Amino acid sequence: MKNIILSLMVAFAFIGCSSSSQENKNVEPKLVVGKSLESLKLNDQNEKPETIKADTKVIFFSFSKPVGHMCNAFLEKQSDTYLPQHHAIYVADVSPAPSIIKSMFILPDLKKLKFPILLINDDNLSAQYTKGMDKESIVVVTVENGTIKKIDNLKDTKALEAMINK
Repeated sequence: MKNIILSLMVAFAFIGCSSSSQENKNVEPKLVVGKSLESLKLNDQNEKPETIKADTKVIFFSFSKPVGHMCNAFLEKQSDTYLPQHHAIYVADVSPAPSIIKSMFILPDLKKLKFPILLINDDNLSAQYTKGMDKESIVVVTVENGTIKKIDNLKDTKALEAMINK
């Protein structure tokens, strides 16, 4: 019986991994210099809807598991008020993970964190934000009045900290 259950879990994990590609060629990218992000509406890890505030200066994205772990480790070392004090928002794309893995492991772990993380949890929305982006970097978007002024790809959290603390 244990083997059957284990086999089913493994099969469901692989089925979840074989979902259609996010790289939809017909999707319009959301992260483009000059574009507005005022329509950015995502839920945080506690399912609370959030939008970009007028005073937001930096929005940084993690589009891969290693980048997400790097950003989480960095933010866990900061004070609870670090992101609001620096007018920064953190967005993590969890859409590539199979649903069962998200519900059993990822989301419960994220709920334990002391800082807010806005989550992209939909393949179509993910395609809009990841199109043209370096998924293996921390993608940092500098905004002014809700409009994208600059997009940077950072390889480590020291560079992220320097950019946030500007």
